[in-house]
Order: sequence, then C-alpha cells, then structure tokens
Amino acid sequence: MSTLTYAVHDSATMLRRNLRHAIRYPAVGFGSALTPILMLLLFVYAFGDSIGAGMGGGRDAYLEYLTPGIIIMGVAAGSMSTSIAICSDMTEGIVNRFRTMNITRSSFMTGHVVGSVIQTMVCAVLVVGVALAVGFRSDASPLEWLAAAGFLTAIAFAVTWLSAALGLISKTVESASNKPLLIQFLPFLGSAFVPAESMSPGLRWFAENQPFTPMTETLRGLLSGSEIGDNGWISLAWCAAIAATGYLWSRSLFNSTTTKRH
Repeated sequence: MSTLTYAVHDSATMLRRNLRHAIRYPAVGFGSALTPILMLLLFVYAFGDSIGAGMGGGRDAYLEYLTPGIIIMGVAAGSMSTSIAICSDMTEGIVNRFRTMNITRSSFMTGHVVGSVIQTMVCAVLVVGVALAVGFRSDASPLEWLAAAGFLTAIAFAVTWLSAALGLISKTVESASNKPLLIQFLPFLGSAFVPAESMSPGLRWFAENQPFTPMTETLRGLLSGSEIGDNGWISLAWCAAIAATGYLWSRSLFNSTTTKRH
C-alpha cells in the first residue's frame, strides 16, 4: 500500500471513531443547531412584524431575508463541537495512545474535521427544516439548492479547521467551548439579521468587510434564485483563506505536541 492509501485508510478509521462518538453523545454535536433554531423562532415571531415593516415588508418577507443568515450562523456554530472534541482528546490522554500506534499523523486531525463537517451539514438540514416548517419558501432551482449545499460545505470546512486550531490551544474543555463563540456570533455583525446599509457608519464598514456578510448574501441569492454578483467569489476567497490559516495553524500546533510516525 502507498503512503496515500495508508493515510486515507487511517483517516477513515478516525472518521468512524468520531462519528460513533457523535452518535453516542448527540447533545454535543447536534446541540449547536439549537441556538440558530431558537434565534430563528425568536426573531420571526417576536420581532418579525416590526423589523419586516421597517424593511418594507411583513413577517413573511423578514423570514425570507432572515433564514439564509440563520443557516450561516448554524454552520458557524457547528465548529464548536470540533474545538471541544479535539481539546478533550488532547487533555484526556488518547493522543498519547495514538503515538504508540503505527498510524498516519495527519489522520487524527482529518478524522475530526471531516466528521465535524458531516455533523454540521446535518445540523444545517435541521435548521432548513424548521425554517420550511414556519413558512420559509425558496425560489431556487434544484441546481441552486445543490450549489447552496456545496457552498455551505465549503464554509463548514473552513471554520472547522479554524476551530480545530482553537481546540489545540485550549487547556480545558470549558475554554475550548468558549473560544469559537466569536465565530458563531460574527454573523450578528453582518447582514444576517438586518441589511448592512441600515447600520451606523462604523458598524456598517465592519459588516461590509467581514467574511460572513458576502457569505450570507451569496446564500441569500442562491436560495432566492437571484443574482449573487461578486459575493460568490469573495466568499470562496474568504473560505480558502480561513481554511488555509486553520489548517496550517492546526498542523503546526499538533506537530509540536506529537512525535514523528513511521
């Protein structure tokens, strides 16, 4: 077997391990879907009429506007489980056990990241299901839905690598659960809940130049069947930059705590 074949085999083994953990402890992985679902229900039923009226529509119009931002928020929230799981492995001694085994060094991180992306996408489906149940309707074609799913996977992959690095630098599981909170709530400071144009100048500048605003606008365009303009390319560039930063940071941190494998 080649080195690549061994790496894929070991990564698949680690992926199965992490998915089994997710099944045994669903509250950790799928609990991240609870916050965006509650936010969706709160903003639609408590503030939907007033905010929708201010945007020139009603509750239904605001639901159409809000749902893409909530989905993005849910994908960002899914990264929290990665940070917790990696920190738990690093502090509870299982990594020391892996050091004694003849496995590919990169398989540990790969298994965590891929497993978390799968969990995050399942959570995104739950959020979409709740949105459809409360009245969200999309004009997207099947191809646009497929593009939206691929786009959300790219976001999940990027933020999961960044969250993995945050888990590696955390000393306790509690701190690992707190560090990704900024990632989860950064969509708040974008166009997820209200248009960036309605914000004060300073906050508007930040909203227009942070990664989650073009991501939200891209998903909003895909689900509404409208043009996305340059937001798509800008979002993919952000995803590539975040993923590369998280991967290189995680690799450096993990390699500094492990010995070479043969």
